Amino acid sequence: MKKILIALLVVLVVLQFFQIDKTNPETDINQDFLTIHNPPTEIASTMKAACYDCHSNKSVYPWYSNIQPIGWYLKDHIEDGKKHLNFSEFGTYTPKKQAHKLEECYELIEKGEMPLSSYTIIHKEAVLSEAQKTELVSYFKEIEKSIKE
Repeated sequence: MKKILIALLVVLVVLQFFQIDKTNPETDINQDFLTIHNPPTEIASTMKAACYDCHSNKSVYPWYSNIQPIGWYLKDHIEDGKKHLNFSEFGTYTPKKQAHKLEECYELIEKGEMPLSSYTIIHKEAVLSEAQKTELVSYFKEIEKSIKE
């Protein structure tokens, strides 16, 4: 049992030498959702707190991202989030894709699937109140409608 614990400890120490890249890619601020649509301050603040860490090129990596394999999990999670929707590149999407992404946003918020519970456990500022959910859903529907017109 002692040898197994020592081996496990050695593996965990070795893993720490394989850190993730925390560099955010360069972005054109003119393509960012918040720049394009200039939402009210309350909506923008909510989006930054609940969405932007995983769905923009402005990810902030917490201290525990320095611990492997946790860092690898976070990096993969963020890359997957940006693959589905990247608010920093929203202006590069076609109008049809923009409308579809907004529809996905409000549907996932309405279902309680976004923000992810695994994220809000640690990031309490990302927990959406019912009022915030209603505001975001209404706002995304409004923008979706204006894009479709």
